[in-house]
Amino acid sequence: MTTEPITAPTDPNSAQPAPPSDPAPRLLHDSDTAKAPGAAGPALLSVLQHLDNVAPALESLRREANHLSRWGTDLARRLMSGQRLLTAGNGGSAAEAQHLTAELVGRFDGEREPFSAIALHAETSALTAIGNDYGYEEIFARQVRAHGRVGDVLLLISTSGRSPNLLKAVEAARAAGVSTWALTGRGPNPLTRSCDDSIAVNALPANAQEGHLIALHALCRAFDSEVTRARAQRPVRAAAALPGRNK
Repeated sequence: MTTEPITAPTDPNSAQPAPPSDPAPRLLHDSDTAKAPGAAGPALLSVLQHLDNVAPALESLRREANHLSRWGTDLARRLMSGQRLLTAGNGGSAAEAQHLTAELVGRFDGEREPFSAIALHAETSALTAIGNDYGYEEIFARQVRAHGRVGDVLLLISTSGRSPNLLKAVEAARAAGVSTWALTGRGPNPLTRSCDDSIAVNALPANAQEGHLIALHALCRAFDSEVTRARAQRPVRAAAALPGRNK
């Protein structure tokens, strides 16, 4: 036998307290963080400082907006004509370079055909074989000599702009007739001085690397815009070339 809890009778006319409700979400203000235990410690301060240091990278890229647009447009025209993009970097910059090739071989936003783009550091067997036989400074240069053709583009990414293996790759590209572009941290630096064209993100190395991803996505936007424009004009050009069209 269960026993129901005994409750006092309620008067329907008596005032009842409002049921509790979840408080509305609110933004965390400086006054809140100051009250949080340990919030003003070095961890939070370092995070805030890092976020503040992103601003110079963004401002640097904004000043290079036309430059990025030209890169994307030029690259689209070359790759639509059958040329190829080669990319390389070390460490985090290698990841950024491979990110770009994935956007071109796969897709960025909209559907379009794939384009030829190779991240030289991603070929691990060739990379380690070359490094073992010829030295680490040659790991990209030898691949440029193997894959590069006149009119191709070699895009090198580096926060320091001083990596010997990237500088060697520039020399190989120049001999092969491959155009060289550098995306670096603060410049000028040896890589920006060696390449045909360059964009330097004037920020701390970690923030410059974050800026590099934004730059590459901006380049992809310009690239896709040019591909879309060119493809839209292709039927018009084909129709204009029909026999008797200009009579």
